[in-house]
Amino acid sequence: MSEWRPPRRLRLSRAIAAAQAPVLLGQGRRLRRETPRLPDAPLPWEGRVDGPGGEGGGSERVLRLLVIGDSTAAGVGVDHAELGLGGRLAEALSARTGRPVQWWAAGRNGATARDLVRQYLAPALERPYDLVFLTVGANDALALRSARAFRRDVRRILARTFAEHPQSALLMSSLPAFFRFRLLPEPLRRSLYRHSQALEREARALVDAHPRAHMSPPPPPYTDGFFASDDFHPSAIGYQDWATFAVDDADSIGFLRLLDDH
Repeated sequence: MSEWRPPRRLRLSRAIAAAQAPVLLGQGRRLRRETPRLPDAPLPWEGRVDGPGGEGGGSERVLRLLVIGDSTAAGVGVDHAELGLGGRLAEALSARTGRPVQWWAAGRNGATARDLVRQYLAPALERPYDLVFLTVGANDALALRSARAFRRDVRRILARTFAEHPQSALLMSSLPAFFRFRLLPEPLRRSLYRHSQALEREARALVDAHPRAHMSPPPPPYTDGFFASDDFHPSAIGYQDWATFAVDDADSIGFLRLLDDH
């Protein structure tokens, strides 16, 4: 079998960025110097949202949610993990399903898909889960990782998740809409967005081909208050908007019905 090669449009995204590398690297270094570095949300990165029946959630069985990924899984941008992605997803899922949700988060600020595969996925999957929410790719784009490498790592994440938990479901977030990040100067903003879309196309092809996985569509325009004080990570409002969007989309296509047997 011949070696797989990414389509020309995917190779071009990286080639264009490489051609602009001196400018992009300079802009990247300046951003890292000037942008406030926000901390992770304090531990523990776990919690529970009770269903409409109050404490205990009535007779409904608890849904078990794992959020795994980069700084957004770590809750960067909020001062309590319940206000981050894990807590907000649990709230949205509980509201949609009427069930209590127990959630855990794993990952690291700055993590790429390769980092998740090598360091965080195996220990995170030691618990049983009904739903895994994967948020990764922003750092792969920032590092100009190839579409081929990103595709390989996403494939490994899918394979390992369903090998360990074949009856679980997996939701993957779309990558950030970098062209809407006012913090980013040009040409860095457009270059990152172009490359992130190349990575996203590869991930979407893999995820949407799996019967128990789904990737969210591109996000709507970010609302006022979406970003934290660094103008890069979500705020409590941003995480809530993101979680609601992802869960509403999953529900609209019937994906949440996969959880009915759990």
